Amino acid sequence: MPDGKPPKLSEIPAFVDHMNTGWGTPDRTPPVVPGAAEAAAAHRARLAAALPGRTIVLAAGRAPVRSNDTDYDFRPDSDFAWVTGCGIEHAVVVLRGADATLYVPPPVYPGDPGFWTDARYGELWVGAAPGPDDWARALGVEVRPLSELPADLVPGADSGAASGPDEEVRRTLAELRMYKDDWEVDQLRQAVDRTVEGFAAVLREIPAAVAGPGERWLQGTFDRHARAYGNGPGYASIVGSGKHAPTLHWVRCDGPVLPDELLLLDLGVEVNSYYTADVTRTFPASGSFSPVQRQVHDLVEKAHRAGLAAVAPGRRFSDFHHAAMEVIARGLDDWGMLPVSVDEALSDKGQQHRRYLVCGIGHHLGLDVHDCARAAEDAYQGGVMGPGMVLTVEPGLYFHAHDLTVPPELRGIGVRIEDDLLVTGEGMRVLSGALPLDAGGLERWMAAACAG
Repeated sequence: MPDGKPPKLSEIPAFVDHMNTGWGTPDRTPPVVPGAAEAAAAHRARLAAALPGRTIVLAAGRAPVRSNDTDYDFRPDSDFAWVTGCGIEHAVVVLRGADATLYVPPPVYPGDPGFWTDARYGELWVGAAPGPDDWARALGVEVRPLSELPADLVPGADSGAASGPDEEVRRTLAELRMYKDDWEVDQLRQAVDRTVEGFAAVLREIPAAVAGPGERWLQGTFDRHARAYGNGPGYASIVGSGKHAPTLHWVRCDGPVLPDELLLLDLGVEVNSYYTADVTRTFPASGSFSPVQRQVHDLVEKAHRAGLAAVAPGRRFSDFHHAAMEVIARGLDDWGMLPVSVDEALSDKGQQHRRYLVCGIGHHLGLDVHDCARAAEDAYQGGVMGPGMVLTVEPGLYFHAHDLTVPPELRGIGVRIEDDLLVTGEGMRVLSGALPLDAGGLERWMAAACAG
């Protein structure tokens, strides 16, 4: 070789010929969750009824770049998943009424040089990869190569039809997704059950975390559990010990686990259908609440129960917020922590109690942990609860260690209780009821989990 450089493999005919032969066919069954295709068909029918005559285009998206040529794990757009029942990177679905055409990037199989040169689509790189025909059989929709999409979307091809996803489309999808069907509720039940099991796994690792690796050991424990028994964590797992517990989204998890402090765990498994749980409990790392820790936990529990009691069909979505907030305000007043009267604090011109609970205390739950976020205000916060809605109730108290308005003995204490609820025709059902609410119950559950 005159230049001293070895040839590329693709430039060696003998190697190319050898790579093109001798390959069997792997199992290319698409990873579709049972019931997902049928549920997606029903979802498309609801969308078509809500937006008749529209052509709607939804993209699955692609994995974001982590660094240079490495990506984060791919997770599809939630609206795309809702109408297709699948998650295929770079795929696009075109909806014309209730009819769907799915456009996918076809994988590269043996016989094509891309089989071993294309790190994104070559089957030698990515593993057994379903093709368009495989997806069509699994999903019950027409599936074409992504390369055909531009020609199929020639302007004017559908007279009078408009393509999405515009704001109206996204808003309509969000409001439709507020009401879960039976299949979706079952997926959420599974997500909650796997999450409760994950709490037990985390509690068993507290002694190891205290001994050295700290919060990240517990975060990693849950994330491993979520990946083993689902698609992964539904959001960045929150593990806050001691002064970190009052930080609302403590996902850094780089502190120690302190044996005499509270441990706030906000965790959720996302199952393979992409539906996620979102559950929070606050445990004493030692196994027993101190009197002052129990005092704070008892008030949050009282507020939580008031919020749960306000969840029912026909009630306004904001009712559980106001019910829980009133309990919090009166409790803080009893402790001498309000600078004004309870009535003044609860008025629209006060809200001083919110210093210790500045976040919202509930949201819709489903394919997104904060589901249906694009819904109109009057359908969400200003709306009415109805059967099929799945939501969270999550009051808390967050006393930061550097907050000088907090009595010294309460500084550095953070408590949150969060449950996942299904609104039914008669009232509501707590999906996460396997976890106790009261301090004594949590101590006993913790002891049982650690012994198991």
